Amino acid sequence: MKVEARIFDLVMAFSFLMAAVYGYWTWADTDHVEPTGTVALALTGGLALIVGTYFRFVARRIEVRPEDNADAEVSDGAGELGFFSPGSYWPIGLAAAAATAGLALAFWHIWLLVIAVVLVLIAVGGLVFEYHTGPEHD
Repeated sequence: MKVEARIFDLVMAFSFLMAAVYGYWTWADTDHVEPTGTVALALTGGLALIVGTYFRFVARRIEVRPEDNADAEVSDGAGELGFFSPGSYWPIGLAAAAATAGLALAFWHIWLLVIAVVLVLIAVGGLVFEYHTGPEHD
C-alpha cells in the first residue's frame, strides 16, 4: 500500500500546485481569481490527500506485500487472490438499475428514482449474497 500512497501523494502535490498556479494566472489575466477551477483543483488535492492518508494507515497495519518490497521477485506475488464469480448475472442487473437511477435523476422523476433505488438495493443484495447458502443442515 505504500506505492499507492506515494502515487496519491504525487497527485495531491500536483493538484495543490496547479491550484496555486491557476489561481495566480487567472488573477494576473483578469484581476480576480476564477473560483471554479481553483476550488476544483484544491478539492482534487484534498481528496487525494484523504485517499493517500488512508493507504498509509492501512499499510502500517498489514504485512509487507511483494509490491512494497524492492527485493521481491515476480513469484512472490503468486497464489490465490480471491474468489471471483465466473458466471454471475448480478453485475448486469446492477448496471441496469444504476442506469435507471441515473436516468431518473437526469429527468428528475421521483417515482422512477424510488423504483431504481429499490432495484439497486435488490441487485446489490443479490451480488453480495450470491454464494451464501445459509447454515449447514445435518
